[in-house]
Order: sequence, then C-alpha cells, then structure tokens
Amino acid sequence: MKNITAKILLVVMVLTTFSSCKKSFLELDPPANLTPEQALRTEADLLVALRGAYAGLRSTAMYGRSLMVIGDMMADNTYQSVLNTNRYTLFNNYTYNLTDGDVSGLWSTAYTIILRTNNIINANVSGANVNQIKGEARAIRALCYFNLVRYFARPFTDNPAGPGVPIVTVYNADLKPGRNTVAEVYAQIHADLNSAYNLMTTYSNSSQFSKFAARALQARVFLTQNDKANARTAALDVINNGGFTLITAANHGAYWANSVIRTDRVETIFEVSADAVANNAFDALSYIYSQAGNYGDMLCADDLYASFEAADVRRALYATGVRGGLPSVFVNKYPNFTGDHTDTKVLRLSEMYLIVAEATTNETEARTYVNAITAQRGATAIASTGTALFNDIMAERRKELAFEGERYMDMQRFKLDINRGANYPAAARAVPYANFRRVFPIPQTEIDVNPTIKAQQNPGW
Repeated sequence: MKNITAKILLVVMVLTTFSSCKKSFLELDPPANLTPEQALRTEADLLVALRGAYAGLRSTAMYGRSLMVIGDMMADNTYQSVLNTNRYTLFNNYTYNLTDGDVSGLWSTAYTIILRTNNIINANVSGANVNQIKGEARAIRALCYFNLVRYFARPFTDNPAGPGVPIVTVYNADLKPGRNTVAEVYAQIHADLNSAYNLMTTYSNSSQFSKFAARALQARVFLTQNDKANARTAALDVINNGGFTLITAANHGAYWANSVIRTDRVETIFEVSADAVANNAFDALSYIYSQAGNYGDMLCADDLYASFEAADVRRALYATGVRGGLPSVFVNKYPNFTGDHTDTKVLRLSEMYLIVAEATTNETEARTYVNAITAQRGATAIASTGTALFNDIMAERRKELAFEGERYMDMQRFKLDINRGANYPAAARAVPYANFRRVFPIPQTEIDVNPTIKAQQNPGW
C-alpha cells in the first residue's frame, strides 16, 4: 500500500498476472476481477506469490537499502558525508517529516508484502510443499510486522498497551483499520513465528526462510521485548540444532566479499538476495556505501572505527581516506554492485551468540558466548563482570552488527538517549529518548485515506 487499502487491489492484480489458470479468448473471470482465492489455486501459484513476497523485501524501502541505512544513521554508526547526493539528509539531521518518502515507503512496502503473504497463508490449496510455503510466508509476515512496530510505535519496553500498528491478516478491499496495541502486534508476530517453525521442514539456502531462521528472528523479537529467558532459549535452539557454523577470522573478509547465496549454513541464517538480474541497480545498498560506486554518501562514525583493535579482522572492512576534503572512514561491508550484488544479511549466527550473552543470568555463560565471537575476530577476550560485562557485550554487539540496521533498535529497546559524535550536525548530536522523532509518524498518505487512523497519529506529529 501507499496506504493499507489502496494496495489491496493492486496485489490481487499482480497475483492474477502470474496465475497458472488456462487462458481462453473469452474468460469467465477476467484477471482484474479475480479474488485471491481464485488466483491462488495450486501449489505452483503459491510458489509464485511467495517469490513476490521475497522480492518485496528487496525493495529500496526495506532491506534493499533504507532499513539498513536508517537503522544505523538514526543512532551513531553511520553519517552522511558533506559530499552527498542528498539521500537520507533528513535522518542525518533528525528533521524528517510526515511526508517523507522513506517513512511512507517503509509503511507502504511492508503492508504490500503483508498482503501478499496473507493471500498465501489463507489460500485453500493442497500439495506436498504447501506447509513449507505457508511457513515461509508466515515468517515474512512476522518480519514485516516486527519492522513496522519497531519504527512506528514506542518500544514494547516502554508501554505494551500503547498504540502499535494495524494488524491485517485477511483480504478486505474496504478495510480502514485502526492501530492495534503494541502487545497485540507482538502476539501476532509470535503466533506467526511459532506456526512458521512448526510448518517448515526444508532448508533450501540462505535466501529463504527456514525453521531455524524463524527461530532466530524470534530470539531477536523476545530480546526486543526484554524477555531474556525466551530469547536465550530461542537463540540456543538455533545454535545447538540449526546446523549453522560461525564465520572464522581467516574467512571473515571472504565472507563479506561473497555475493552468492549460501547453502553451507556458514554464518548466514537468512539474507535478502540481490543477484545480477533482480537488484535495485543504483538504489542498491552497495552504492550508498561503496566509494567505487555512484554515491558512497554514507561513512563510518569515527568513534565506532576507533573501537576496533588493530588485530580485529572486522577493522579491515573499513578503510580510511578523504571525502569532501575531510578525513573519512569508508564502509566496505557491501562491496559488490556489479553482477551479483552483495546480499543484505538479516539474521546471522553471531547475533545468536550475542543474544545468549546478553540474555543469560550466568556471567560465566555470558563470557563464553560473547568470547566465541571475539575469538573469531582477533579481538581481546572479555573478562569483565557486572555492569562492565553488560557494557562490553553491548560494545561487541555494536561492532559485530554495524551497518546491519540494528543499532538504532538497540537504543530504542533500552530507551536510551542518543549522543552522536562530531561527525554529525551540531544540532543533531544529542537526541533524547523523549524526542518525538524517535518514532516515525503514520505517513500522511495513510492519514489522508484512512479516517480510522487519522485520530491515532503519534504524539508530536
């Protein structure tokens, strides 16, 4: 949707375009008039629709670029060079508004994908692979709702009863939904992920959701809710039973240079694929970071770069140089923008280790799991206790997951004030948690067509 209702008919038309129904010169059901039930009649139809849902995740508004950039820029990891193409300027300055295209793009794209998954989930189709397909659709839907509720609502740790985002699980062209509570949205996310975990039995590759990818996402969801016991349990399930292995120090550079989806279960649990044909071209994530591409606008914050020890292999992903006449640190985590583009990592095994380290109540266990990461990065082992241990784990999480879109979400779940360094505009360095721009507005495009949600705008907007 550009709004929730406007896109429903479009989704139906897209589904019918790919329908496997036999053609005739005079069709009793013209394609534009088909309902989702008529369009999705076979397992093959479901598979085509599922591919459409995955393709939506690759949108520039989602994992194709914006989620990853904004998730680090609104915190303190990435900033806009003085030499820039004016992309994400308003987020660098914390001056974005109701009509911002990146805000409305996230809302619109996420609900479009949700509508696609709804049609798959609700389809009355039988077949050997239907459970797997529906399980993947449920995981994708959960991922979309998770992103929506984290950006358009105050954190679960703030007020579970507060306004979240509308939950839409059925096709209804006349729907004008209001906002469900934050708690209700998280309940829907867990219901989808539990179902996905039980339905899926097949691991295909890193570009498709699998049983343990759903569990990995659930570990992140539980951690966001500060449900540490369940976060630890879910993360350990992935670590112990998923069959994935950590990337080693020797292979770290090659891992990030790789542009091909994986079948070996090394590190990547789930990623959004961008190959030589299906990619975002100049709007791809690689272009916004790479100095060899067209843009290279986004740079690594100086204090983040300084936190890497000289022997830390992650430091090699960041090169120093000059841009716009100023000393700069370049991000080479997404190096490929010709042929097969660098895929966007959404869930990695290293994060599961960090979740266990943060979520456990046993300090020995916490050090064991966080140091499983430091040992594979050439970093000094963490030996601290108490509050210092927690801070060290958070610092390790910042370094490991840098430029993967999670830094701002960590600041949100802890309800922390953001204190950015001198790389950022002076007026946007101190961003308190109470600042109304710490939560996205319901886009003006939705407000204009949905009278129910018009009175439910976030405070300050």
